[in-house]
Amino acid sequence: MLLKKEFLPRLIKDLKSLYPQNKTALRYSGPFQLLAAVILSAQCTDARVNMVTPVLFQKYPTPDKMAAADIKDIENIIRSTGFYRSKAKSISESSKALIKNFGGQVPGNMRDLLTLRGVARKTANVVLADYFGVAQGVVVDTHVKRLAYRMGLTKNAEPVKTERDLMRLFDKKYWIFLGNALVWHGRKLCPARAPKCAQCKLNSYCPKNGVKK
Repeated sequence: MLLKKEFLPRLIKDLKSLYPQNKTALRYSGPFQLLAAVILSAQCTDARVNMVTPVLFQKYPTPDKMAAADIKDIENIIRSTGFYRSKAKSISESSKALIKNFGGQVPGNMRDLLTLRGVARKTANVVLADYFGVAQGVVVDTHVKRLAYRMGLTKNAEPVKTERDLMRLFDKKYWIFLGNALVWHGRKLCPARAPKCAQCKLNSYCPKNGVKK
Protein backbone atom coordinates (compact mmCIF):
# COMPACT_ATOMS: atom_id res chain seq x y z
CA MET A 1 0.00 0.00 0.00
CA LEU A 2 1.39 3.40 -1.00
CA LEU A 3 1.20 6.37 1.34
CA LYS A 4 -1.46 8.85 0.25
CA LYS A 5 0.06 12.03 -1.15
CA GLU A 6 -1.80 14.24 1.28
CA PHE A 7 0.31 12.74 4.08
CA LEU A 8 3.67 13.66 2.52
CA PRO A 9 3.85 17.21 4.01
CA ARG A 10 2.86 15.78 7.40
CA LEU A 11 5.61 13.17 7.15
CA ILE A 12 8.24 15.86 6.58
CA LYS A 13 6.82 17.96 9.42
CA ASP A 14 6.80 15.03 11.86
CA LEU A 15 10.31 13.92 10.91
CA LYS A 16 11.57 17.49 11.40
CA SER A 17 10.11 17.58 14.87
CA LEU A 18 11.79 14.27 15.71
CA TYR A 19 15.18 14.92 14.09
CA PRO A 20 15.86 18.68 13.84
CA GLN A 21 19.62 18.07 13.86
CA ASN A 22 20.13 15.06 11.63
CA LYS A 23 23.70 14.96 10.31
CA THR A 24 25.49 11.66 9.86
CA ALA A 25 26.71 9.93 13.02
CA LEU A 26 30.10 9.28 11.42
CA ARG A 27 32.98 11.27 12.93
CA TYR A 28 35.34 12.95 10.50
CA SER A 29 37.37 16.04 9.71
CA GLY A 30 37.03 17.20 6.13
CA PRO A 31 35.56 15.58 3.01
CA PHE A 32 38.30 12.98 2.53
CA GLN A 33 37.81 11.50 5.99
CA LEU A 34 34.04 11.50 5.48
CA LEU A 35 34.48 9.69 2.17
CA ALA A 36 36.70 7.03 3.78
CA ALA A 37 34.33 6.63 6.74
CA VAL A 38 31.31 6.11 4.47
CA ILE A 39 33.20 3.48 2.47
CA LEU A 40 33.95 1.70 5.76
CA SER A 41 30.29 1.92 6.84
CA ALA A 42 29.11 -0.51 4.15
CA GLN A 43 27.62 -3.57 5.92
CA CYS A 44 28.86 -2.10 9.20
CA THR A 45 27.46 0.15 11.91
CA ASP A 46 28.54 3.78 12.25
CA ALA A 47 29.43 3.05 15.88
CA ARG A 48 31.94 0.40 14.80
CA VAL A 49 33.38 2.69 12.12
CA ASN A 50 33.82 5.44 14.72
CA MET A 51 35.88 3.03 16.82
CA VAL A 52 38.26 2.40 13.92
CA THR A 53 38.68 5.76 12.22
CA PRO A 54 40.53 7.63 14.99
CA VAL A 55 43.51 5.30 14.55
CA LEU A 56 43.19 5.28 10.76
CA PHE A 57 42.94 9.05 10.41
CA GLN A 58 45.68 9.75 12.93
CA LYS A 59 48.11 7.77 10.76
CA TYR A 60 46.67 8.65 7.36
CA PRO A 61 44.61 11.86 7.60
CA THR A 62 44.91 12.98 3.96
CA PRO A 63 44.68 11.40 0.48
CA ASP A 64 48.44 11.62 -0.09
CA LYS A 65 49.27 9.88 3.19
CA MET A 66 46.59 7.23 2.62
CA ALA A 67 47.77 6.63 -0.95
CA ALA A 68 51.32 6.03 0.30
CA ALA A 69 50.24 3.70 3.12
CA ASP A 70 50.95 -0.01 3.13
CA ILE A 71 47.60 -1.56 2.28
CA LYS A 72 48.24 -4.34 4.81
CA ASP A 73 48.40 -1.73 7.56
CA ILE A 74 45.11 -0.24 6.41
CA GLU A 75 43.60 -3.74 6.45
CA ASN A 76 44.81 -4.38 9.99
CA ILE A 77 43.35 -1.12 11.27
CA ILE A 78 39.93 -1.56 9.65
CA ARG A 79 39.64 -5.35 10.03
CA SER A 80 36.72 -5.20 12.49
CA THR A 81 34.50 -3.33 10.00
CA GLY A 82 34.13 -6.45 7.81
CA PHE A 83 35.07 -6.94 4.16
CA TYR A 84 38.30 -5.23 5.18
CA ARG A 85 40.39 -6.27 2.18
CA SER A 86 37.93 -4.83 -0.31
CA LYS A 87 37.43 -1.69 1.78
CA ALA A 88 41.18 -1.15 2.21
CA LYS A 89 41.66 -1.44 -1.55
CA SER A 90 38.82 0.99 -2.18
CA ILE A 91 40.22 3.58 0.23
CA SER A 92 43.75 3.19 -1.11
CA GLU A 93 42.79 3.36 -4.79
CA SER A 94 40.34 6.20 -4.23
CA SER A 95 43.10 8.17 -2.50
CA LYS A 96 45.40 7.63 -5.47
CA ALA A 97 42.66 8.66 -7.89
CA LEU A 98 41.99 11.85 -5.89
CA ILE A 99 45.66 12.80 -6.22
CA LYS A 100 45.93 11.84 -9.89
CA ASN A 101 42.63 13.19 -11.18
CA PHE A 102 41.41 15.84 -8.74
CA GLY A 103 44.49 17.52 -7.29
CA GLY A 104 44.06 15.71 -3.99
CA GLN A 105 40.62 17.23 -3.44
CA VAL A 106 37.33 15.38 -3.02
CA PRO A 107 35.07 16.49 -5.89
CA GLY A 108 31.78 18.08 -4.99
CA ASN A 109 29.65 16.49 -7.67
CA MET A 110 28.07 13.10 -8.27
CA ARG A 111 29.67 12.36 -11.64
CA ASP A 112 33.25 12.64 -10.40
CA LEU A 113 32.61 10.91 -7.08
CA LEU A 114 31.21 7.88 -8.89
CA THR A 115 34.54 7.40 -10.68
CA LEU A 116 36.20 6.48 -7.36
CA ARG A 117 36.52 2.84 -6.34
CA GLY A 118 34.02 1.83 -3.66
CA VAL A 119 31.78 4.83 -4.27
CA ALA A 120 28.19 4.26 -5.38
CA ARG A 121 25.28 6.70 -5.15
CA LYS A 122 24.72 6.18 -1.42
CA THR A 123 28.31 7.05 -0.53
CA ALA A 124 28.37 9.98 -2.94
CA ASN A 125 25.08 11.33 -1.59
CA VAL A 126 26.35 11.23 2.02
CA VAL A 127 29.51 13.15 1.10
CA LEU A 128 27.65 15.68 -1.02
CA ALA A 129 24.89 16.21 1.54
CA ASP A 130 26.80 16.21 4.82
CA TYR A 131 29.94 18.05 3.76
CA PHE A 132 29.10 20.10 0.67
CA GLY A 133 25.41 20.68 1.43
CA VAL A 134 24.60 19.65 -2.15
CA ALA A 135 21.43 17.73 -2.98
CA GLN A 136 21.99 15.56 -6.03
CA GLY A 137 19.91 12.68 -4.71
CA VAL A 138 18.61 11.01 -1.55
CA VAL A 139 20.80 8.82 0.64
CA VAL A 140 19.41 5.28 0.44
CA ASP A 141 21.06 2.88 2.87
CA THR A 142 19.54 -0.23 4.41
CA HIS A 143 17.42 1.85 6.82
CA VAL A 144 16.08 4.22 4.17
CA LYS A 145 15.31 1.35 1.80
CA ARG A 146 13.38 -0.48 4.54
CA LEU A 147 11.48 2.57 5.77
CA ALA A 148 10.61 3.82 2.30
CA TYR A 149 8.88 0.50 1.65
CA ARG A 150 7.22 0.29 5.07
CA MET A 151 5.91 3.83 4.81
CA GLY A 152 4.52 3.24 1.32
CA LEU A 153 6.89 5.67 -0.40
CA THR A 154 8.01 3.03 -2.90
CA LYS A 155 7.20 -0.47 -4.08
CA ASN A 156 10.80 -1.06 -5.12
CA ALA A 157 13.48 -2.96 -3.22
CA GLU A 158 16.39 -1.81 -5.38
CA PRO A 159 18.20 1.23 -3.87
CA VAL A 160 18.51 3.16 -7.14
CA LYS A 161 14.79 2.75 -7.88
CA THR A 162 13.90 3.61 -4.28
CA GLU A 163 15.98 6.78 -4.55
CA ARG A 164 14.28 7.69 -7.81
CA ASP A 165 10.84 7.31 -6.21
CA LEU A 166 11.82 9.49 -3.23
CA MET A 167 13.22 12.17 -5.53
CA ARG A 168 9.96 12.14 -7.47
CA LEU A 169 7.74 12.39 -4.39
CA PHE A 170 9.60 15.11 -2.49
CA ASP A 171 10.82 18.57 -3.43
CA LYS A 172 14.60 18.81 -3.87
CA LYS A 173 14.88 21.07 -0.82
CA TYR A 174 13.93 18.05 1.35
CA TRP A 175 16.26 15.45 -0.19
CA ILE A 176 19.17 15.92 2.23
CA PHE A 177 16.93 16.12 5.27
CA LEU A 178 14.79 13.15 4.27
CA GLY A 179 17.70 10.73 3.79
CA ASN A 180 19.31 11.57 7.12
CA ALA A 181 16.00 11.64 9.02
CA LEU A 182 14.97 8.20 7.76
CA VAL A 183 18.37 6.79 8.73
CA TRP A 184 17.94 8.06 12.30
CA HIS A 185 14.31 6.90 12.45
CA GLY A 186 15.31 3.44 11.29
CA ARG A 187 17.88 3.21 14.06
CA LYS A 188 15.80 4.63 16.87
CA LEU A 189 12.22 3.48 16.28
CA CYS A 190 11.86 1.40 13.12
CA PRO A 191 14.48 -1.37 13.07
CA ALA A 192 14.18 -4.40 10.82
CA ARG A 193 12.81 -6.50 13.66
CA ALA A 194 10.21 -5.40 16.19
CA PRO A 195 9.60 -1.79 15.08
CA LYS A 196 8.25 0.37 17.92
CA CYS A 197 5.06 1.40 16.15
CA ALA A 198 3.20 2.27 19.35
CA GLN A 199 5.86 4.85 20.21
CA CYS A 200 6.12 6.26 16.69
CA LYS A 201 4.75 9.70 15.80
CA LEU A 202 4.06 8.44 12.26
CA ASN A 203 1.94 5.53 13.48
CA SER A 204 -1.49 6.94 12.57
CA TYR A 205 -0.82 7.21 8.83
CA CYS A 206 2.10 4.87 8.11
CA PRO A 207 0.78 1.81 6.19
CA LYS A 208 3.38 -0.43 7.89
CA ASN A 209 4.01 -2.53 4.82
CA GLY A 210 5.59 -5.84 5.80
CA VAL A 211 5.21 -5.23 9.53
CA LYS A 212 3.54 -8.03 11.45
CA LYS A 213 0.30 -6.82 12.91
